[in-house]
Amino acid sequence: MTAALLNSWDTDDRRALRDLTRQFTTKHVLPDLAAWERNGEVPRELHHTAATLGLLGASTPESVGGSGGNALDMLAILEEIILSGGSSGLISALFSHGIATPHIVSSGNDDLIDRFARPALEGRMIGALAITEPGGGSDVANISTTATRDGDSYVINGSKLYITSGTRADFVTTAVRTGDRGHAGISLIVVPTTATGFTVSRRLEKMGWLCSDTAELFYDNVRVPAQNLIGEEGSGFGQIAQQFQGERLSLAFQAVATARRCLNLTTEWVRSRETFGRPLSTRQVVRHRIAELATEITAAEEFCRSVAVRWVDNGGMLAETAMAKNNAVKVCDHAVYEAVQLFGGLGCMRESEVERHYRDARVLGIGGGTTEIMNEIICKMIGL
Repeated sequence: MTAALLNSWDTDDRRALRDLTRQFTTKHVLPDLAAWERNGEVPRELHHTAATLGLLGASTPESVGGSGGNALDMLAILEEIILSGGSSGLISALFSHGIATPHIVSSGNDDLIDRFARPALEGRMIGALAITEPGGGSDVANISTTATRDGDSYVINGSKLYITSGTRADFVTTAVRTGDRGHAGISLIVVPTTATGFTVSRRLEKMGWLCSDTAELFYDNVRVPAQNLIGEEGSGFGQIAQQFQGERLSLAFQAVATARRCLNLTTEWVRSRETFGRPLSTRQVVRHRIAELATEITAAEEFCRSVAVRWVDNGGMLAETAMAKNNAVKVCDHAVYEAVQLFGGLGCMRESEVERHYRDARVLGIGGGTTEIMNEIICKMIGL
């Protein structure tokens, strides 16, 4: 790690932030995480606790209710939650405002900020982002949910699928079509979940991220004030694309943190687990697998941190962010596989932390843009 990169990550403030996050996770998350996994959601009180500690708004300006840091602070928090024994599912549920409010904050609309972003950062409201549709998947430019202007209101019709925090959300930042086909016709509108005609069609059961509630949403002539439009009509696609960068880096950091956590747990396990009269750690085949995994994880961490620093400093980094996410996910997949394998039968049991990471890791290559979409971005950016 270069001196400049080290200085960006290893500051007194970020060390203190990591300590705070570790204490939060140990005290407020770990004792109840298994119960939340069974119940399929985290309690609202956790949002307030995290907000009180300044964790929810770590990367948001103080002027809108945040702590005044930048994306590196938030990435450090996400990383430390997992390294302390938390989960990416917990992060998905607790920080869903991180994908629901950035568009609002960036718009500079004081009314929307005061009604939605600020309360979310204070842990008083829960936000969700609704882009994906039942027939759409990754094809953001062809969403079909419509918003028709009617006087001082928009009337919204359509449905959304795989929406994180969809069953608990107080508001949903919703991608809608206000114009013709294609990306130029997409806009973003904030929809309060108390609006008439808005319903949670069903709660979805998932493979992993069990404590993160996920839903299908239905909009049936949902009328919202025209002032709930974020930015200008037709600017939604650009806003979504801009914020995808942060989401992809978040997932990349969750992937490398999960890999590192599994490596740590597995290293402890093979030292203590005896087979045929001696510890697993004395067997060359096990030692070399651990060594190779440690090398992959360290390289992925360094690349992710380098990309994050350059993105915060200069923006851009579209191809590099996609590369960082794909590489981190690949390394994470290897790490969770090896962890379960080396834990043996215990690795397949719900009582084992590595079992949870194995399930949770699968969504990291899908959320925020699939591995295949990331590869297409990389190809485009390198001129292929």
